[in-house]
This record gives sequence, C-alpha cells and structure tokens, in this order.
Amino acid sequence: MSVRIRLSRGGSKKRPFYKVVAADQRAPRDGRFIERLGSYNPMLPKEHADRFIVDVERVKYWLSKGAQPTERLEKLLSALGLVNAPATREQPKKSAPKTKALERIKEKEEKAQAAAEAAAQAAAEAQAAAEAPAEEASAE
Repeated sequence: MSVRIRLSRGGSKKRPFYKVVAADQRAPRDGRFIERLGSYNPMLPKEHADRFIVDVERVKYWLSKGAQPTERLEKLLSALGLVNAPATREQPKKSAPKTKALERIKEKEEKAQAAAEAAAQAAAEAQAAAEAPAEEASAE
C-alpha cells in the first residue's frame, strides 16, 4: 500500500476548503483516508495564520514511513522546511516558442544589435569629426 499526503476537498461551490490527509493512493480524492493531518483554506490571504494548519510531527512521521506528498503539498510543506521544494520550470515545454518563432526572435535580436553597432559607430564618427576641427584650429 503506497501512502500519499494529499488534499481532500470540502466546502461549497466556489468556496473550497481542503483537509490535509494521509490516504491510500488508490482511495478516491474525497473518500477514505488513514489520518487527518491538518487543513488548508486557499480563500484566506497568504499571510493569515489559519490558511495552512498542519500537525508537523505527524507529517514527519508519515514522510519517514515513505508517504509521498502531492505537488501542491510539496510547495506548502517546503515553506515549513519539511521537504525540498519541487523543481518548477519558468516556461513549460508545451508553451515554449516553436522553430519559426525562435527564428523571428533571433532575426529581431540581430537587427537590434546591428542598429546598436551603427549608432555606436555614428557616435564615434561624430566625436572624431568634432575633435578634428579643434586640432586644426589649435595648429593654426
């Protein structure tokens, strides 16, 4: 039997309230569970003390027995220092730009780089031109 530490949904429509439970992986989400470990109320502000309440000792016990927390609970438990934070990608592979979009981005960067080089060269020529008459005037 593999045990998961997961959220069991309660509350009314559009007003979720979750119980943090240790449950058999095969049991339904809101069904049978082994032990209730705490609660999570996402409707409260993040700073509120009652947003995430959990019995730390029992969570440590279940983790020591091999229970796996779900991804959402990994995030919440990592804030308490009980587990390592899950690795999150900045941009998922599914929404990453495709080949043609990458080509357009590359072309745009090259044009911007060429424009910056041209502007720098024009500024250098203007500065050289400004210095040249000053040298001729001092020579006379």
